[in-house]
Amino acid sequence: MQLLHLDSSIQGDTSVTRLLSAAVVERYRQHVGAVAVDYRDLAATPLPHITLPRFGTEAAEAVLAEFVAADILVLGAPMYNFGIPSQLKSWFDHILVAGKTFRYGAGGVEGLAAAKKAVVVLSRGGVYSEGPAAAMEHAETHLRAMLGFIGIDRPQFIVAEGVAMGDEPRRAAIDAALAAVAQVEDASEPAVA
Repeated sequence: MQLLHLDSSIQGDTSVTRLLSAAVVERYRQHVGAVAVDYRDLAATPLPHITLPRFGTEAAEAVLAEFVAADILVLGAPMYNFGIPSQLKSWFDHILVAGKTFRYGAGGVEGLAAAKKAVVVLSRGGVYSEGPAAAMEHAETHLRAMLGFIGIDRPQFIVAEGVAMGDEPRRAAIDAALAAVAQVEDASEPAVA
């Protein structure tokens, strides 16, 4: 089984998503058995933003091939300024490729990555799951849209929110998210939303 682990936080050792995405990968290692892991740190080694001259280059094809080869995607995604980091958006620009991960047909768009599982670890500094700030949450919705576009329509999300609201809320959010990591389904089980 091939697992692709992506981190996109610029926070280094203090990153909540890095801590939690590593815990998800470890869960897969313990419960699935033989798991080969490819790791990509999009903050430490950002991909170039897509331009026409860079589209379809050998380097871009390697990023796409890495994704296509993966059975499982584990994605660490902090919410920055109500959305995803630009480094993560650039990665999606490399893998959302017509004829490779989706195609247009008579019935509209067909995702070609439907067999893949995805676990997305998302952190938010404040609380955006409810209340007045919910309308400003564009990270989870954007990720669901992009993954769904390529056929991964039931990604599992683990969300830690309120991590910038003080030590106690941060610890509580991390503890709740780690409890959710313990519930990540094995690759042989059906994906849940």
